[in-house]
Amino acid sequence: MEPKKLGRPTDQRLAVLYNQASELLWYGKIETTVDRAKSVRRIAERMLTLAINTYEDTVTVKKEKTNLKGEKVSVDFTNDGPKKLAARRRMMAKLRDIQEVKAEKESKAAFKARTADINHPLIEKMFNEYAPKYAERNRQNGQGGGYTRIIKTGTRRGDNAEMCILQLI
Repeated sequence: MEPKKLGRPTDQRLAVLYNQASELLWYGKIETTVDRAKSVRRIAERMLTLAINTYEDTVTVKKEKTNLKGEKVSVDFTNDGPKKLAARRRMMAKLRDIQEVKAEKESKAAFKARTADINHPLIEKMFNEYAPKYAERNRQNGQGGGYTRIIKTGTRRGDNAEMCILQLI
C-alpha cells in the first residue's frame, strides 16, 4: 500500500504524522481526517508493536555504592536490555516528547515527586501501560495488531473533508 501524500512535502507530512501519532499515544484519541488517520494508524501500531515485543527485556545489575557512613553497600538496579534500549531509542527518534502536566489541585512538591525520575513520559507510558495491556490481549486472542479504531464522524464544514476519530482500543 502506497502511503498518501496528503498535499504536503515529505518532511512536513512526516512531522504532522509523527506529531499526531504522539498525541494519539498520549491522550488515547484524536480527531483528524480519514486519510491522515489511516497514515497515523500505521505509525502508532508499529510503535506499539515495538513496545510490546521488547518491554520485558530488562537486566538486573549490582553496583557497589558508598553510603554516608563510608561503608560499601551493594545496590540492585534494573536496566533496559539491548532490545528494549534499541526500541526506546527508535521511539524517541520518531515520536515527539510530550511532557507530563500538573494536575489541577496537585501541589508543586507532589508534582515534582511524581515526575522526579521520568525523563520521557510518553515512552514510559508506552512501556509501562500500553505494552503489558496489549501483550495480555495478544496472548488471549492469539493475534497481534488491531490496537486502533477509526470512527467516521461526517464531513468538515469548511472544505468538506471527511473527518473521523482515531482512538486506541
